[in-house]
Amino acid sequence: MKAFLILEDGHVFEGTHIGSEREVISEIVFNTSMTGYTEVLTDPSYAGQAVVMTYPLIGNYGICFRDMESARPWPDGYIVRELSRMPSNFRCEGSIQDFLEKHDIPGIAGIDTRALTKLLRENGTMNGMITTDERYSTENISTEKIFIEEILPRLKAYTVGNVVERVTCAEKKVLEGNGYKVALLDLGAKDNIAKSLHDRGCEVMIYPAHTSAEEILAARPDGIMLSNGPGDPKSCTQIIREIRKLYDAEVPVFAICLGHQLMALAAGADTYKLKYGHRGGNHPVKDLQTGRVYITAQNHGYVVDTDHLDARIAVPAFVNVNDGTNEGLQYTGKQIFTVQFHPEACPGPQDSGYLFDRFMEMMGGDK
Repeated sequence: MKAFLILEDGHVFEGTHIGSEREVISEIVFNTSMTGYTEVLTDPSYAGQAVVMTYPLIGNYGICFRDMESARPWPDGYIVRELSRMPSNFRCEGSIQDFLEKHDIPGIAGIDTRALTKLLRENGTMNGMITTDERYSTENISTEKIFIEEILPRLKAYTVGNVVERVTCAEKKVLEGNGYKVALLDLGAKDNIAKSLHDRGCEVMIYPAHTSAEEILAARPDGIMLSNGPGDPKSCTQIIREIRKLYDAEVPVFAICLGHQLMALAAGADTYKLKYGHRGGNHPVKDLQTGRVYITAQNHGYVVDTDHLDARIAVPAFVNVNDGTNEGLQYTGKQIFTVQFHPEACPGPQDSGYLFDRFMEMMGGDK
């Protein structure tokens, strides 16, 4: 069955339908990872977005459920150049096609993802629609342009909205341990964040995103973790107010991705939207304290504005080697540090998992 991707600027890509036949409008973003598509699909930070995979062949090792970063996939849509229909791997437990169908996620294969990615890089992230409606086929010269003109206002009007509410846990959960008590605020947390803490002996108390600071602090945690998550950080106004209270408390805080941005906003800094974001497992980041560069996993469309950052609030701790944007902050006079990338992921031979050890030291070292 044919499928069509229509961008808000009028570009139409024609390919083959994969996954669900449901029509969807979403923000179109691209990910440069060569592997790890299971982790990408199950990353809650992709809620409200349709993901373009730039690597040309996706699905060759199938779906491995142990690699999932949450209980289900989150993207609105999935866009690939070639989808492997016959995965081969001893860990394979299913195909991407079946996985997408089961979770009602529409997709499109067989399009020129390189051309699409270049459009998004040159013109910035755009909204788009994935559909199987034949009226949008380039073969229907008489009707194609009419239907496209009708749909463009809807595409331009789409907003991701406050998607944190969709991805956060419904109630408090606890991973029991014998070490430090860590309160993890689930803004769309990947499972490996809690696992990275639990593997270090921590008892991890996982709280829904809209939990009050008073409830978190009443549990007397040794440290607080703010997780990754989707959407525009400025839409999380109530969460920012609660994080301000955590900022004022004398408890060590480590924040990742959206949590990093929300802490900055809570402390009085600002954020802005990138032209096309950073998404993939191959982004070089420099630790300004040691001078060492790490290959990191990233998934974000917003960054903290350090050009107008008051040094009395925080100073840059990490920087993106490619474009110079901020990748982390150390808060002045506080036991708070935050990073834009994902230290719980392992995208390269020297990943940044040591940051969890730094957090352990902030809480008092080994226990």
